[in-house]
Amino acid sequence: MSNQGKNPPFPVGYVDAVKRSCKELTEAQCIEVTDEAIKRLLFSPSFLTTFKRVSSHHGLKFPLKFPSVLSELNLLCVLSLLNFASGYRVPLHEQTGRGAWDNMRALAFGLYLSSATGQGDLLSAKGMKSVTSHQVAELLSVKIHVERPHEKLRGVTVGELGGHIYELVKLISTTLKQTGEVLEQSGVPDLGTFVLRSLNSKRPGGGNASVDDILSDLVTAFPAFQDMAVVNEIPVYCFKKALFLIHAVTLRFGSSSTPPFPLPDTTRAPVFTDNVLPSMLAHLGVLDLSKAKDVALRGIFPDAANDAKINALLAVPDNTPGIGSAVAPGTHPKTTPPKEGPVLTSEQAYILRAAAVDACEKIIGYVRSLDDGSLSNDQKWVRDITLPQLDTWLWAVAKDRPDYRELERFVLRDTVFF
Repeated sequence: MSNQGKNPPFPVGYVDAVKRSCKELTEAQCIEVTDEAIKRLLFSPSFLTTFKRVSSHHGLKFPLKFPSVLSELNLLCVLSLLNFASGYRVPLHEQTGRGAWDNMRALAFGLYLSSATGQGDLLSAKGMKSVTSHQVAELLSVKIHVERPHEKLRGVTVGELGGHIYELVKLISTTLKQTGEVLEQSGVPDLGTFVLRSLNSKRPGGGNASVDDILSDLVTAFPAFQDMAVVNEIPVYCFKKALFLIHAVTLRFGSSSTPPFPLPDTTRAPVFTDNVLPSMLAHLGVLDLSKAKDVALRGIFPDAANDAKINALLAVPDNTPGIGSAVAPGTHPKTTPPKEGPVLTSEQAYILRAAAVDACEKIIGYVRSLDDGSLSNDQKWVRDITLPQLDTWLWAVAKDRPDYRELERFVLRDTVFF
């Protein structure tokens, strides 16, 4: 499992470290986000007509009956732990017809349902340690063998373990095993219990746990949440999966008038940066890579500098099938497998992911600065959008219309962070 090179020390303030380090790396790389580009996005027909609808589709309502709140919490936490595999989107589509997120949902459901049928609790610390690559492949319904010509017999092929999907299956089983080991060493029966203890733990001064507190607990304990690196001597912190977990728990259980446990305020948490957010922000003209210090990044999305193409994406196209109703989580429109995007190094991926975090901070800063009098009555809601809502819109709108689904996303394999 790649840890993306040299790791920086754990930060003192986690949320601030994400925002500050991403801003520093973005500026050092000369990646620009202008007010004009932000305004063009925010007041585009695409944004104004889809934001409220699309940003509410988080895919966190499970079609399962749970015996307890802790059981549901544990499944949600394990799903967050497994919220990666974006670099294997194309081979996953080729084998299953689904992308990374939907495959990981299916895997988490499979682990849960297998436990319910007497095969042992695969979502417990002990069960996670026991999950094999072959079990993962079976639950995902994927093939992990590739064929090659026999070395001596002409016309005969032999199958052997290998290929991108086998790489992914190994990453998944290693992540589960490693996390299970940490939980057992900590004397905790499962990941949900670990998170519940963090949520319930009173902090200095007697207050409830904040996003920062829970981030610290998750990141310091589990390697699969240690999403940080040193890029060109600059420490950068992203913590995508840990931030996603905290927000997912708050979103799922915070809708009740009496939540079953204390929940932090996630409205100011950094976005959960992956490959979708920076790719979409570049395609929609917000991230300007034309002067990037890493010259190879300047041309990875050639149409991102084409104003005509950007304006077409920001418009609402006429007579386009599928516009107006989002693709429901867990369903799959009939499409051909997506085209593979540009394959990046881990350092390049961190640069773009950091740029997405900083761009979203600037977008929220821009909307908060808008004068109420400059907005029409049907636009005033824009001032109140939050970082998690913006994150969800960018991620979900990428699936919301055919031309967006065709936009390439950058690729990084051998990572468990996104």
